[in-house]
Amino acid sequence: MKKLLAVLFTLTLFTSCSIDGGTNPENITPKDYSAENEKQITEYLAKNNLTSKAQATGTGLYFIINEQGTGKQATTSSTVTVSYKGSLISGSVFDQSTADGSTFVLSNLIEGWKEGIPYFKEGGSGLLIIPAHLGYGSYNKNGIPAGSVLIFEIKLVSVTN
Repeated sequence: MKKLLAVLFTLTLFTSCSIDGGTNPENITPKDYSAENEKQITEYLAKNNLTSKAQATGTGLYFIINEQGTGKQATTSSTVTVSYKGSLISGSVFDQSTADGSTFVLSNLIEGWKEGIPYFKEGGSGLLIIPAHLGYGSYNKNGIPAGSVLIFEIKLVSVTN
């Protein structure tokens, strides 16, 4: 009887796991939104007269520094407090911190934040414009549709290394 239960448990465990180790809860094939996102971002920048201010990285991230800041600079292993507002290209706000900010371990966040936040120093502010592959990719996340470009207005309040 114990052997039968062990076999059934093992079969249940392996059959309930998705082939990708559980990172794709919706079992969808990831889609590359890079070309579509690049077009959306360049149109957004032009529409908002930000083209001359925006800097692009090799990964597709765009950032705009409104105020560089004068304090410490974050690394991916830093704990950061950031005041932010996250929105979609449409302007729809999906998340926002208090004015005092929220504290995060940077290494636990989306790739766009890991790459973008270190461009600012404490006290700095600006925008991070994050294509889907540096955000939530092909997956819906807390009301954010798959393939979405994420726009974050940020102020880096503090950095702890």
